Amino acid sequence: MTHNMENQNKTNTIIKFPTATELPKEFSTDLILEQKHYLVNGTLKEWKGLTENVFSPVCINNDGQIKRFRLGSYPLLGEKESFEAHEAALHAYNQGRGEWPTMSVKNRISCMLKFVKLMKEQRAKVVAYLVMEIGKNLKDSEKEFDRTVEYIIDTIDALKNLDRNAGRLQKEQGIYAQIRRGPLGVVACMGPYNYPLNETFALLIPALIMGNCVIFKPAKHGVLLIEPLLNAFKDSFPAGVINVIYGHGKDTIGKLMETGKIDVFGFIGGSKTANILKKSHPRPNRLRSVLGLEAKNPAIVLPNADIDLAVDECIMGSLSFNGQRCTALKILFVHHTIINEFLEKFTSKMEKLSKGMPYENVAITPLPEFEKPEYLGELIKDAISKGAKVLNQNGGEIVESFVNPALLYPVNATMRVYHEEQFGPVVPVVAFNEIEEPISYMVESNYGQQISLFGKDSNQMSELIDQLVNQVGRVNINSQCQRGPDVYPFNGRKDSAEGTLSVGDALRVFSIRTMVAFKEGEINQKLTTDILENRKSNFLSTDYIL
Repeated sequence: MTHNMENQNKTNTIIKFPTATELPKEFSTDLILEQKHYLVNGTLKEWKGLTENVFSPVCINNDGQIKRFRLGSYPLLGEKESFEAHEAALHAYNQGRGEWPTMSVKNRISCMLKFVKLMKEQRAKVVAYLVMEIGKNLKDSEKEFDRTVEYIIDTIDALKNLDRNAGRLQKEQGIYAQIRRGPLGVVACMGPYNYPLNETFALLIPALIMGNCVIFKPAKHGVLLIEPLLNAFKDSFPAGVINVIYGHGKDTIGKLMETGKIDVFGFIGGSKTANILKKSHPRPNRLRSVLGLEAKNPAIVLPNADIDLAVDECIMGSLSFNGQRCTALKILFVHHTIINEFLEKFTSKMEKLSKGMPYENVAITPLPEFEKPEYLGELIKDAISKGAKVLNQNGGEIVESFVNPALLYPVNATMRVYHEEQFGPVVPVVAFNEIEEPISYMVESNYGQQISLFGKDSNQMSELIDQLVNQVGRVNINSQCQRGPDVYPFNGRKDSAEGTLSVGDALRVFSIRTMVAFKEGEINQKLTTDILENRKSNFLSTDYIL
């Protein structure tokens, strides 16, 4: 395998990094940012301490010396600054008595609409940072921004419907009641680097709009793209409702968890990190967790499957954004009677995937994590040592931040890639004889997010569907695994998730059903009529939000 500066004569056949003059200005010098501010209690505070450098996965070729392009830096906050943010959130929530948690749903929606308006004004800059910070191609970066805006609007509409359904009194056994959803308290929110805007906001937005107060720390990659939104947060919500801090998780969120005064932990990332942070909380029964964690989603390609369709979907499922998606297909089980045809067609299509810089709108781009190329190389080396082969030309070749996709076959249970979530452009393929083989793999796996099932026999497919829905959160028929549409539930079994995220489910997971009840009688009738007719309460209300 080519690694770093070895065998540079191969770089022209694998990847061509730009020179400094070839790198477009809008994706280089225009983006360099030495970030000095963080948001606490409605104020952008200046930071004069240690900072963390931000390097793009895009490298610069300077006379054969290839080096990552430096985009800037962000603050490395510590315990003191984290506690300032925590205190601001606690004060804003004020044990449920603050302005935000007691505000009417209509007014919280107005604040969120203002944020959306201000957010849309920053589209070009946020998209450019998505491209250059995490190496997502331009088309997908634009899609992530637009999808996030759409998600916020859909969340607002879902909350309106939720509020409309709750905007009436019920009567059972002589007791009137109004049942609504109320906030839970202070939320610590951490999103993933692969979807640092969309999946982070899938936690952040419902947490906010349900009346919680939030401390938000961006992912380790995709940090600078939040900076253009700081003023939008500051100008849209009351002080302390949303606080944005930066730094290492153990020095920031980890310290806050130890106080026991975090009510909800919203996190998308690795289970190891999630478990460490959760265990830091001294009151585990008080902490509600909303987690999106690892997955090792398999595809099962049955002997009667449409092979061309299966190949197309598995290519997209395993290699979209270089396989850096929790919903990516991370292992393919293909029936032995069609394995040769499948591999031949898969290899052919795989080798035609465009490769290059993310601003060029290609399919395969450099990887943001510094350690990922070496890790993927180790997985490939381990598989080869135990009998697998790399089937595609230059598969697994590494040049700095770029890893050429590798198709591995035959893969078996002795190999690390059979068990570990590679989260990168390595595609392991297993030939199976009996359907019990991939089923057993799923039963024994620590993960249970999704599966893709390819076949045309309705009897066989229906039998498998009935079994597989009890192993994963979503069964995809003749299609790749994916999260969307966002109105559908997104969850997982076992170590893959905790809680359900969709537009409607997220509103529920960041809130709790609560109610006001009263018995029939002249005093209560007069009292509640006065409250309702004169709109004296934001909770006990029959107002209808248009």
